[in-house]
Amino acid sequence: MKKLLAVLTCILLLALLVRFLCTYNVTSSGERSTAPLLPMVINTWNFPEANEEAWRLLNLEKGGVGQTRSAVVGGISICEKLQCDMAVGYGGNPDERGDTSLDALLMDGGTMEVGAVGDLRRIKSAIKVAQHVLEHTLHTLLVGDGADDFGIAMGFQNESLNSDENIAILQNWTAHNCQPNFWRNVYPDPRTSCGPYKPLTTWDANVTQSERIEIGPDNHDTITMAAIDEEGYIHVGTSTNGLRHTMPGRVGDASIPGSAAYADNEVGAAVTTGDGDILMRFLPSLLAVEAMRAGKTPAEAVELVIQRIRKHQKFFDVAIIAVNRLGTYAVKCQGSGMARYNGEFGYMVSSPGQPVRTESVPCTTDHEKTPSEADRQVIW
Repeated sequence: MKKLLAVLTCILLLALLVRFLCTYNVTSSGERSTAPLLPMVINTWNFPEANEEAWRLLNLEKGGVGQTRSAVVGGISICEKLQCDMAVGYGGNPDERGDTSLDALLMDGGTMEVGAVGDLRRIKSAIKVAQHVLEHTLHTLLVGDGADDFGIAMGFQNESLNSDENIAILQNWTAHNCQPNFWRNVYPDPRTSCGPYKPLTTWDANVTQSERIEIGPDNHDTITMAAIDEEGYIHVGTSTNGLRHTMPGRVGDASIPGSAAYADNEVGAAVTTGDGDILMRFLPSLLAVEAMRAGKTPAEAVELVIQRIRKHQKFFDVAIIAVNRLGTYAVKCQGSGMARYNGEFGYMVSSPGQPVRTESVPCTTDHEKTPSEADRQVIW
């Protein structure tokens, strides 16, 4: 009888310990809180209005149950309306012709369905058009005129995304010989001249870009967001007007599932922001989620993603957030262009007892391809 009581006591203590640990909210900076982890909203950059609206919508039902989709769409929509850092929504970062275009994505971590749009030019609410792609079509991604036509057919207003600021940015760019730009292996020399360009007869894979494109507050702050309810249901979303001075027709990583965002209710989610043309080559959000599926912690997952890119790319800018299905998260930042919140990368988190708080992490600026154990690990 004494042995049985002892065993039962040990089981009870173990259960209490597990519950205690699971209710600890361990942030990327190592701070702890006894508040429950879920429900939660987390998004890139210091965009508090978006996080606050998402948190409000998530809490329309107890525990956020059934509200993760509306939370992500509603939160990101606020940023589109506010033109967050002029990098989200209409009137921001123009392409070579001076036009603004939008990319957005919405993913359901339960069904694995995705709705996305790219190069949207006549509708301001990109995230809501992406939602309509998810809910009213069997497609995943619509781009260009087809995406605009679809949105207009769904009842969205047909309107220009351009502004006086677009024109000013374009005029300043052309006055400086169209620097920087995204051309190479063409003539006239894109490092000193504007186009139109023609292809060189010989192709050099190592030719330098006209000038390294800087990522950061004056260029590219994609909002990416994840919402998780207390039952572990997840939605992720993205929205951006992309980099300045890209070629017309360019679609960035915000529209690509697994690049700027990915979710799976069985594992967790990841969202990123940074140099989309580089990031989409590596599908960093998918890598992070699959790393967690293979048993990595969120902190190990984000480190692994950075190391994977670093093996192949000397210069890049990225911030990645990985969160598991229980609400434990980690954040990693690479590149000085991402450090805009008191010299660090800032992001927003809301969870019970700690709504709409700003946290930040320092950004690694060492671009050397330093070998590490993470380089050699197989994650699936």
